[in-house]
Amino acid sequence: MHITIDPEMKKKCPRTALGCVTAHVKAGASQEALLAEMKTREMEIQKLPFPRGVLESPQIQATRKAYKALGKDPARYRGSAEALLRRIVAGKGLPQINAVVDVINLVSVESRLPVGLYDLAHVSGDVVFRVGRAGETYKGIGKFDLNLEGLPVFADVVGPHGSPTSDSERTMVTAETKEVLAIIVSFAGPENLDRWTQRMSALLAQYAAAENVGIQVVQ
Repeated sequence: MHITIDPEMKKKCPRTALGCVTAHVKAGASQEALLAEMKTREMEIQKLPFPRGVLESPQIQATRKAYKALGKDPARYRGSAEALLRRIVAGKGLPQINAVVDVINLVSVESRLPVGLYDLAHVSGDVVFRVGRAGETYKGIGKFDLNLEGLPVFADVVGPHGSPTSDSERTMVTAETKEVLAIIVSFAGPENLDRWTQRMSALLAQYAAAENVGIQVVQ
């Protein structure tokens, strides 16, 4: 499986880069130690003198700028990292799903970068990061059909299955998932992607019994 960035995406958002992690995992319930790490990150943000300041971090701003460049309103279509941070600032905390999803959300909060997560059993062929086309939709996880036109999307040979805003039900990770692809999305260049892919790999090994881990940075 090859992961690429479409030329149109690079033209509109030239600094786009992806940090990709593949691994065999066990997507069981999260251990108390992982839940404690998540709670620690929540408290660190909530105890800041101005918690909402995290929403103005350079990574969040770069994602908003990219959405504007694609013609999407970043106040209506938010990157997933911003959505998670807004939950924390509002006192709602991080959702608790399973060990793999919880690790990905933790890394997204720490890095301030959106992370897509996909069950490789339901991904067909190569994956391209491109701009959504007119008429393209999919059912988002826990949401209604998402209009993908103009959104940055991940697509395989079947069609779009993920976005930095909301991933699809087709490739969502469940307790039955055995192999995953996680993609950290940076619209501000590849700097620090090595750091965050390594952090993700370590957490997946510690909390989701990850094996055969592969790491790749695409730009």
